[in-house]
Amino acid sequence: MEAASTATGGVPRVFAVIRALSAVQAEGGRVTQLARAVGLTQATTHRLLQSLVAEGMVEQDERSKLYRLSMDFFALAAKAGNPGDLRSLCRPALLRLCASLGDSIFLLVRSGFDAVCLDRSEGPFPIRSFTGDIGGRVALGVGQGALAILAFLPEAEREEVIRFNLSRVREYGVFDEVYLRTEIERVRQLGYAGRNTGLLEGMAGVAVPILDREGRAVAALSVGTISARLNDDRLPTVVELLKREALAVGPKINPFDVTLRRPAQSLSSVRLDQAIQPAGQEQK
Repeated sequence: MEAASTATGGVPRVFAVIRALSAVQAEGGRVTQLARAVGLTQATTHRLLQSLVAEGMVEQDERSKLYRLSMDFFALAAKAGNPGDLRSLCRPALLRLCASLGDSIFLLVRSGFDAVCLDRSEGPFPIRSFTGDIGGRVALGVGQGALAILAFLPEAEREEVIRFNLSRVREYGVFDEVYLRTEIERVRQLGYAGRNTGLLEGMAGVAVPILDREGRAVAALSVGTISARLNDDRLPTVVELLKREALAVGPKINPFDVTLRRPAQSLSSVRLDQAIQPAGQEQK
């Protein structure tokens, strides 16, 4: 009975150490610092930390001796708290937006230096898009969705993408480095990319980034429509609806979702589902 009581009493202490570590995750924490934060002796704190290291939940830098929560800890938390992949998570949002706006809605996700169409919900108006159907890809920076993702990448990553993609986006005939950087800054100020770049005649679109918990752009929600349907009067409404859905999705994104690292793997399962769909059932 006494052993059980002691073990139970240790649980709050373990979680106190975990919470203290989360507060210093960026720089790491020393035993003395963490002991003060949780109100325990250094010996007790050290023992708890070593137990967490043994379980793989905490790691200690060999040189600095600083402790941090481990990648295994975050993987476990993400797996438990967010079982759905990005496509499944965003599908209801696409359907709502398509029904509300009456236009085609696209979900684009970053794949290296490209943006890939992970999903789409078709509106009643015939349109053309850079990515085409699900699985299509385009260089980051070309089209509203790909531009929205690029604009909200961390600065170092954004610069790397610009350097790599500049020659690719020039092939569209209206881009140069000054224009691309101007557009990126404009998107960052407005919070959305749109609306008519002139690259696809008669077509217009607007997109907002989907930001994960760290504020990184991992995807974008995009509306594709004919130019006449995205005038100055309607644009604010479209942007507001897109932003509302993106803000709702962002905090739910699993940072370890395989879709974010290997979109093609997720798309292969989508195509398999479509291939085995019963005969006579319409594909959406």
